[in-house]
Amino acid sequence: DRTTTNDSKATVSVLNCCTPTTFAPPPPTMSADLTCINTIRCLAADTVQGAKSGHPGAPMGMAPIAHMLWSKFMTFDSSAPNWLNRDRFVLSNGHGCALLYSMLHLTGYDMPMDELKNFRQLGSRTPGHPERDPHHPGVEVTTGPLGQGIAQAVGLALCEKHLADKYNRPGHTLFDHYTWVFCGDGCLQEGVACEATSLAGHLELGKLIVVYDDNQITIDGPTSLSYSENVEQKFQALGWHTIVVEDGNNDLAGMEKAMNACKAEKTKPSMILLRTTIGYGSKIQGTAKVHGAPLGDEDIKQLKAKAGLDPEARYAVGDEVYGVYKKAADAGKAKRVAWEALFGSYTKAFPTEAAELSSFQKYELGPKGWEKDLPWSKEGESVATRKCSEIALAALCPKVQNMIGGSADLTGSNLTKTKGMEDITPQDAKGRYIRFGIREHAMAAMGNGIAAYGCMIPFVATFFNFVTYAWGAVRVGALSQLGCIHVATHDSIGLGEDGPTHQPIEVPALCRATPNLLFFRPADQTETTAAYIIALEKRDKQSILAFSRQAVPMMKATSLEGVRKGAYVVFGDAKTADVVVVSSGTEVSLAIEGAKLLGEKGVKAAVVSLVCSQLFDEQPLAYRTSVLPEGTPSIGVEPFSSLGWERYCHYHIGMKGFGASAPAKNLYAHFGFTKENICEKGQALVKKYGKNAPSLMPLDL
Repeated sequence: DRTTTNDSKATVSVLNCCTPTTFAPPPPTMSADLTCINTIRCLAADTVQGAKSGHPGAPMGMAPIAHMLWSKFMTFDSSAPNWLNRDRFVLSNGHGCALLYSMLHLTGYDMPMDELKNFRQLGSRTPGHPERDPHHPGVEVTTGPLGQGIAQAVGLALCEKHLADKYNRPGHTLFDHYTWVFCGDGCLQEGVACEATSLAGHLELGKLIVVYDDNQITIDGPTSLSYSENVEQKFQALGWHTIVVEDGNNDLAGMEKAMNACKAEKTKPSMILLRTTIGYGSKIQGTAKVHGAPLGDEDIKQLKAKAGLDPEARYAVGDEVYGVYKKAADAGKAKRVAWEALFGSYTKAFPTEAAELSSFQKYELGPKGWEKDLPWSKEGESVATRKCSEIALAALCPKVQNMIGGSADLTGSNLTKTKGMEDITPQDAKGRYIRFGIREHAMAAMGNGIAAYGCMIPFVATFFNFVTYAWGAVRVGALSQLGCIHVATHDSIGLGEDGPTHQPIEVPALCRATPNLLFFRPADQTETTAAYIIALEKRDKQSILAFSRQAVPMMKATSLEGVRKGAYVVFGDAKTADVVVVSSGTEVSLAIEGAKLLGEKGVKAAVVSLVCSQLFDEQPLAYRTSVLPEGTPSIGVEPFSSLGWERYCHYHIGMKGFGASAPAKNLYAHFGFTKENICEKGQALVKKYGKNAPSLMPLDL
């Protein structure tokens, strides 16, 4: 398609795969494919130019493969963007989102041209990197932080394999779709991508197909500055099927052949190493300059002229181009209609399985009152809250059949594999337990992908301190409104001898500061079960549940209703108390001991369990002041950083540095977490303030 039929030839030499490349003008009569490709390139360039901000290079370089994918390979129905058996598309190199938005517009998604003209502007559907939420149909996952997209795609592909193995029946193939990923050098250099692609190879996710935009350019310049590994051999070693297409600018037949070969490979994930020229057609193509800045009006005009398009027309799309993509969208719609008929037949033949799938899509947890027979605290028992978590999961997983998850090689410590949870293996993915290996970051990102897929409710587990290994994915999940549940055990200095490398000090403050994330630190079995119930209900929020290694007494006063409000009184009467002791998790029982000692000293004390500060902050002012009365001094007790506690107490017994290696009992005494210290500090607060402590409630102006 890049041949010339006259003597004139405009050439621009560039660095592409270390060899010069020429850009030839189109023939007098262009093929429909070439017209579409040139339209995509110019539309992406116009989109970035209109915003005076963005990344035109990747969209222009990947326009040919995007056209081939959306017009000939991908199964989608833009009129029903959440259809269950659609192919999933992930733009892992999310900075190139002008490409994704252009394709969504061309293929008929709810992406009018005005949204492309409003690129990167406040309130638009075209933010600077793709964001997954109800307002962005066609965006499967949030990308931009490099590596997150490809790692989430592994979760998407794993979901397809699990549901196919579990629910497909002879003559009724409900789940049979592909997960397509575009990524660049930046994604593959990120550790999260290495973790995730390693597990994808191990699990033999044959319907995961990645197109690697091998343009040999990063922001700093040529990839040779910092990147010399053999990507093809690396992925072959990871158990992937690989194909190289040397000319990703023009060789449409080669791309088509490669994509068909990838679809034919059933037991290995596939990678197409596509040699492209970044910013193809620009005067500065093949250089880092074209990566992250608008081309400028003159460069775009010459690009359009060389492409055989009107150099003066902006955001121009011809009827022929719309027609090509409407044909693809109509084909996808027909497949969706046929699938719905198939599901109707499936419902008659397999009513139990069909009902279960329908329930999954609605995230129905059970009939009203379903939680009543779940495990609750039995006063007098003493149990580690990680064991409470295991007990809760053992009761929940049989009831909530779409719970799926696992641990980052800490199953015996996290206590996440319960009776009846079978492993997902390369040969059989019907189980619901995932062996993530030592891959915390990929685990969390895959959890986001599983949540984004629909139907399934993911839980992932590691030590609380190592949640920070996965934090990039946790943050993306919160931003994306994805309800992944993080089980975080060994939650404080109470883990003891493993020492400060494993003892989280600053992590709760980070959790509590993150928008759209619920951080629970349950005090006993009741609060643990309640935290799981709420996390399961909140399908649009990330949840982190922190559990102890050491045993704590079960309490009578804890309740589901109290946990729903985030904080509540579990001892004494806050209205008449001289001082309120506020705590969470394993220190709540310690706070009660301190309150009792205060009572012996003539000081009336109440104890509040602050199990989830985010839920408490959402409560009406009247409720919050009933728990923490105005004028009454309050003291916080928690073995973490004191940052943030100034919102709830006048003095905080916390950590001022890292922990230490010693038995838990010794550490608690050494760092001042004793009933005697609580009593001493409580008495001092009452002496200082009486009933005139300053207000801590935030002003509502």
